[in-house]
Amino acid sequence: MLKIKPLGDRVLIEPLEKGAEKTKSGIVIPDTAEKERPEQGIVIEVGEGKRDEKGNLIPVLVSKGQKVLFSKYGPTELKIDDKEYLIAREEDILAIITE
Repeated sequence: MLKIKPLGDRVLIEPLEKGAEKTKSGIVIPDTAEKERPEQGIVIEVGEGKRDEKGNLIPVLVSKGQKVLFSKYGPTELKIDDKEYLIAREEDILAIITE
């Protein structure tokens, strides 16, 4: 298994696949009808953080295992061992999802 450690304020995310969705009227829309990039995922690995003008380290606010909501077109796609991953800057992560 290949190990990836993001640099700076980048985060490695495993995207969560969208399942079938149901409209308010009860119509089920299969996931094949809309094949856009998912906007939620699980944080797999986190970089050390960003440095400010004085060289001080500003740590990334998300951590491994957290479920996050991210910008649809911000992250970069990559494939490792036939599995899809995304690398995003911390600024592309919009929220941490808690249940």
